[in-house]
Amino acid sequence: MKQKISIIGLGYVGLPLAVEFGKLFDTLGFDINREKIKNFKKKDIQNLVNKKKFDNSSKLSFSYKKEDLRDTKIFIVTVPTPIYKNKKPDLRNLITATKMISKYVTKNNTIIFESTVFPGVTEDICIPIIEKTTKLRVNKDFYIGYSPERISPGDKNDISEINKIVSGSNQKATTIVYNLYNKIIKAKLYKAKSIRVAECSKLIENAQRDINISFINEVSLICSKLNIHTSDVLAAAKTKWNFLDFKPGLVGGHCISVDPFYLTHIAKKNKYSPKVILSGRTINDNMGIYIAEVALNKLKEKKIEFKKAKIGVLGVTFKEDCGDIRGSKILDTIKILRKKKINISTYDPVVNLNELKKVDPNLKIKKLKDKFDILIIAVAHKEFLKVKYNQVKNLLKNKDSVLFDIKSILDKSILNKKKIKFWSL
Repeated sequence: MKQKISIIGLGYVGLPLAVEFGKLFDTLGFDINREKIKNFKKKDIQNLVNKKKFDNSSKLSFSYKKEDLRDTKIFIVTVPTPIYKNKKPDLRNLITATKMISKYVTKNNTIIFESTVFPGVTEDICIPIIEKTTKLRVNKDFYIGYSPERISPGDKNDISEINKIVSGSNQKATTIVYNLYNKIIKAKLYKAKSIRVAECSKLIENAQRDINISFINEVSLICSKLNIHTSDVLAAAKTKWNFLDFKPGLVGGHCISVDPFYLTHIAKKNKYSPKVILSGRTINDNMGIYIAEVALNKLKEKKIEFKKAKIGVLGVTFKEDCGDIRGSKILDTIKILRKKKINISTYDPVVNLNELKKVDPNLKIKKLKDKFDILIIAVAHKEFLKVKYNQVKNLLKNKDSVLFDIKSILDKSILNKKKIKFWSL
């Protein structure tokens, strides 16, 4: 099958997808970020896709020039779909990308969307844009597919090993999408009943996880009031055969902290006001604020003036061993503490410094060398899992200083033996 595939948007979803298709087909990786494209062109793509070296014999090429989209047979759109500050879906990237590729869509083309959207976006927003621009008709002149992405930033899962959902604007479109992904996916392919079903499935996958974590976070708030450790409670509870083993923590990123709002948005549009989903989202959204409040109360208890206090933070990304800072809740904690004029030092071995500068240009990342009144281990990076207890103790100012082990990565019995005061979710 000789055809040109163009991947639109080369982020954590688009790039690995382009690499896989580039092994078999004439593939164009397109992104409007010129610097990104230049970097891809001038060197092998190492350490970007599952730590694998980019194969120079691949049929993959890169471009930021729109005219290079000509002669494309299959377009795959993987642009980000974030939310506005008011928590409503931000479809600007998707609409812009759809308008752009529409200028190059011709008869018998297939356009596949992977961006996360609420049910109806593909058929009610994207298809009309393409039809208006091209004067062509869906299912007669071109075909539409939707296949929600399932890549988790920082994870080492090969894209070919992840089960994939496919759908299409009609049966023929679904078959086209299925046969295409079947070339690169070794795991299971599932044909959804419709595009709307596929769109909705992506949302509930992440909303479900968000709700489960929010429940455990709420449990941790209760345990804190009862002066017992959540991790001890969970260790006991999970001896039951059907207990779901979730842990408390800071929920950020582009998926779990965003997708529920796409689901609640379309629910409200259809005159239903979600209760459980929004409640869980509120709890998770406020966990960074809660940690800041606990830290401030600890300083007050010890009668330490805020302007004289020192707090060290290990880890600023939204999850372990991932450079992504999108939606990172520990950044909420840092922001609140800085407003109180507290001296904050931060270190993260994997954070994307370029992205961090855009979000907080004043936040400096360097190894912690001072002694702190409070030391916060916020993210379970591999480097932090190897930390020695004496190293932790040496970073604490005195016997009254407190370690905040947010993810409970350190052994409480050893912390007690070392006489290190600690607090965790």
